[in-house]
Amino acid sequence: MASLAEGSSLTAARTPTAGYWTGVWRRLRRDPVAIGAGLVLLLILLTAVLAPYIAPKDPYAGMTLRRLRPFGTPGYPLGSDELGRDMLSRLIFGARLSLFMGVTPVIIAFFLGSGIGIFAGYVGGRVNTLIMRTIDVFYAFPSVLLAVALSGALGAGFGNALLSLTVVFIPPIARVAEAVTTQVRSRDFVEAARASGARALTIVRVHILGNVLGPIFVYATSLISVSMILASGLSFLGLGVRPPEPEWGLMLNTLRTAIYVQPWVAALPGVMIFITSLSFNLFSDGLRSAMDVKQ
Repeated sequence: MASLAEGSSLTAARTPTAGYWTGVWRRLRRDPVAIGAGLVLLLILLTAVLAPYIAPKDPYAGMTLRRLRPFGTPGYPLGSDELGRDMLSRLIFGARLSLFMGVTPVIIAFFLGSGIGIFAGYVGGRVNTLIMRTIDVFYAFPSVLLAVALSGALGAGFGNALLSLTVVFIPPIARVAEAVTTQVRSRDFVEAARASGARALTIVRVHILGNVLGPIFVYATSLISVSMILASGLSFLGLGVRPPEPEWGLMLNTLRTAIYVQPWVAALPGVMIFITSLSFNLFSDGLRSAMDVKQ
């Protein structure tokens, strides 16, 4: 009888969580815009992963005699760049670096910013004030200016650009984490757990994390599109990925002189940045609605 009671209690404990995520999936599935954006992102991700197998040419091999070919040129369906390299192959391989530089800083900032914000929100008092006022210092600078300043101070390069973008996104995530943790900390079930003698780590692990990670995660997904644009901007300014690596922002930089010769070819990297960023934004909006997260 005791084991039967324990089994039923475990089932009851699991049912709300399973029902919640089932409801999230059901609501998300009813949003055609979010589903379409998700399929576009999935297609871009598969293209990046399978780039060595689906790219028709070597993205680094160029031929001066075939530079700046227009759309539909035999062997170059999307034309060629300023060095005669196949644009289709470079766009396909460029999805790798562009997605990596857009997603990785947000993932790292999600863990670091969430930890800082949850700690500040749960502890409260002077510790909260000290941490959040330090975080607010970063809000004195626009994100674009802060990313450029950090990259310029650290030096151009792939690793420094990732570090700069991570630093840019930690403050907003920490602020959201602190806000939702402060709200959850005052709930009755947290007060009851504290009154029963539960330790702080147990309260955070059992009662806090499950209620705050959802809103923080949804907010973090909305930053991926911003991260992609900032990463492309750093590469465009020469502070991110360096030639001859295929990356959409860097490709825009190298093709800017060809805008009057082959404008459609030169605009292709910008179109890919726009489509990917828009898809991330639309999918994030749909996910927020499906999870019923209030702004």
